[in-house]
Amino acid sequence: QVQLVESGGGLVQPGGSLRVSCVASGRIFSINGMAWHRQAPGKERELVAGILPSGSTNYADSVKDRFTISRDNAKKTVYLQMNNLKPEDTAVYYCAAVIKTQSGGTWGEYWGQGTQVTVSS
Repeated sequence: QVQLVESGGGLVQPGGSLRVSCVASGRIFSINGMAWHRQAPGKERELVAGILPSGSTNYADSVKDRFTISRDNAKKTVYLQMNNLKPEDTAVYYCAAVIKTQSGGTWGEYWGQGTQVTVSS
């Protein structure tokens, strides 16, 4: 009933930039926090950045001053602008959102299918 679909991944050279997007659709009453996570081969999934409806954000230390998370509440979309990319940023990037599907319902966590970001020369 709820889908999160990421787009915008790809191959980029070190030092380059990329923006990934994630659109939420389906039966959505309200969206609370939205976030980007990533998982590199052989590593655990980690939180990259999160954002609340108010616009308050938090970042992993490894991406501070390079990545910027933003959201468009009307479009139910979250973005991750990635600048000065490094090979160690290579991973599958997943978006996640805390969503209520009906008034009076409970909050649930939903995930996208992921988009590959590869940083290589």
